[in-house]
Parts: sequence; C-alpha cells; structure tokens
Amino acid sequence: MKKIRIIPEWSFTDEAGKRLDPQLFGLLQAIHQSGKLTVAAKGCGISYRHAWNLLNKWTDFFGLALVEMQRGRGARLSPLGEKLLWAEQRVIARLGPQLESLGSELNLEIQQLLEGVKPVLRLHASHGYAVALLPKFATDLQLDLQYCSPREALAALNRGACDLAGFHLPTSATSGPLIQAHRRLLKPRSHRVIRFITRCQGLMVKPDNPKRIKGLPDLLQADVRFINRQKDSGTRALLDGLLREAGLSMRGIRGYELEEYTHSAVAAYIAAGMADVGFGVEAAARQFGLGFIPLASEHYLMVCHGKSLSDPKFQRLFELIESEAFKTAVAELPGYSPDRCGEVCDVDELFAN
Repeated sequence: MKKIRIIPEWSFTDEAGKRLDPQLFGLLQAIHQSGKLTVAAKGCGISYRHAWNLLNKWTDFFGLALVEMQRGRGARLSPLGEKLLWAEQRVIARLGPQLESLGSELNLEIQQLLEGVKPVLRLHASHGYAVALLPKFATDLQLDLQYCSPREALAALNRGACDLAGFHLPTSATSGPLIQAHRRLLKPRSHRVIRFITRCQGLMVKPDNPKRIKGLPDLLQADVRFINRQKDSGTRALLDGLLREAGLSMRGIRGYELEEYTHSAVAAYIAAGMADVGFGVEAAARQFGLGFIPLASEHYLMVCHGKSLSDPKFQRLFELIESEAFKTAVAELPGYSPDRCGEVCDVDELFAN
C-alpha cells in the first residue's frame, strides 16, 4: 500500500526572485560525515563536478563559502555551512511528530476511500522512537497515530477520543507528583495496561563531553548551557522529579526555560552547538553523535478499556508488538528493550511493582 510522507523542504529566494534547489542539504550532510567531497558526491549519487558546481552556486548566492577545501585535508563545513545543516536537522526533529500525525490522518482517509470503511485503532501517545516504529509494521492494522503529551493521551482515552493511550513512567518510582498525576487519570476498575517497552533516559552531552559533565549537579555550573523539554512532556516531568530528589534548584540551571518538543530536537540543538547538555533518551543522543550519561529507566506503557481487549483490532496490535520482527527493531534502538512487550496487567498491579 502506498503511503504519504510529509517532509519539510527549504526554499531560498533572493531579492531578484532567484531560487535555488535545496539539494545542497544532502551534500552538506555527506561532507560533514565523510570530510571528503569525492566521497560525499558519490554518497549523494552525483558527480564530483556537479557537487562542485552546486557548492559554487550556493557560495555565489550567499556571498560566503559553505565548505572549506584544504589540500591534503579534504573538506569541512564552513560556519555558514554548519548553521544551514543544523538548522535543517532541528526543523526536521522539531516538526517530525506533528507531520507524522498529519500524515497518519491523510493516509487513513485515503485508505478508507480506496478500500471502504474498516475498523481503525486510534492511538494517542507520547512521542518516542519505539512507538514511531508501529506504522511501519502495521500492515494488517489500520492505525491512526496521534502524538501528544502523556496527560493529553490519557485524557483523550477517558473522553472516548482514542482507543489506546501511550505514556511512560519511571521503573523504580511508585509515588511522587508524576505518578500521582497519571494515577488520577487511570481507572483501576475499567482500564487495563499493556506493557510495551523500557527505555533509558539521561543527559545528552557534546561529543567528548568538553564540560566534563557527570550528573545533574553539573547542570548548575555557570558555564554549562542547558536545553529543556516542554513543560507538559513526560520527559520534563521525569527530569523535574530527579532534580527534586537530588535537592537541586531548577532556577540555577542556565537555559532551563528554553524548550524543545522532541528528544531528537533536543539532541539536534546540542549537536548544533547551541547548548552543552540536554535530557532525553539514549537513541536521540546516538542519532546525532552525542555522548550519553544514563540516569533513569522507564516503562513505556499503553492503556485501554478492559472491554476493548477482545476487539479484533487489538488482537492485531498484540500480534504486531509481539512479533520477532518488531521486537528486533526495538532492540536495535540504543537504550531500548522490548521487555515484557504485550503483557497485560491492571492498574493496581502496575503501581504495586
């Protein structure tokens, strides 16, 4: 089945209306990774001459070089080239979940027009690398995946706006503001919990960790710049809980008020040199070549109404998440494990462990 993917694209136009094709971004990424224009051009499927002409066109357009060529040392991005590359990475990381949600809606509408109305499993969930795999494996399941905060997902389940809500909890915590906030939205008599994965969260730092950051107390150093997650995210709630447990003041963290909306956006922000450290999952750190300091593990869970478990679309979901192919894909994500994936428990049992 053909599916729509929505991908942001840059448009560069000068005062005269001259417009350049943003094919350059792939070349910049390849030069950043390889350090050689010949290797970068081959990786992009273009000739060396075409790559060189492309760089010259963009240099003329901006009036500054995007790549610095050094005899015997290959090629490296100029400050402008780095700014453009990381700006693109940050845009993709920041907008990715929203575009995926919109793509899910459009694909569902088109599929229903082509094949007729079929049962749809509506999943509202906190964004994560493992849950993002579900649409790729949902070949026998019509899945409408909408990303939102954990609290919004649970509230949507309670008002009937979705069939399944995804959220995450620390593996070792049974009390505290985060736990209490989720417990207020969970209904022990009617809700059932589907275990999904476990994942590791911690500090993402620049390569080689130049600030020598080892843990949360180092966030209070005057020369350390931090980038945070948005206030209603589960990751932000986890960080705030860890800071409270350690007796550390949030007001002493430089950049605590600055927010990004996904793990990958935080990682891209650090990789771009705009911050020294952030908090998120290990998979995001590795994706952007960052160092990682593990601090907490957490369960990513899904909640539904108990009566829904016998529905055929839920049975298809269980077949998906319990398949070896899906569990292998999860296990390949750094810091992720398909631990007890597909196991069902009640709410009281979840908080008793």
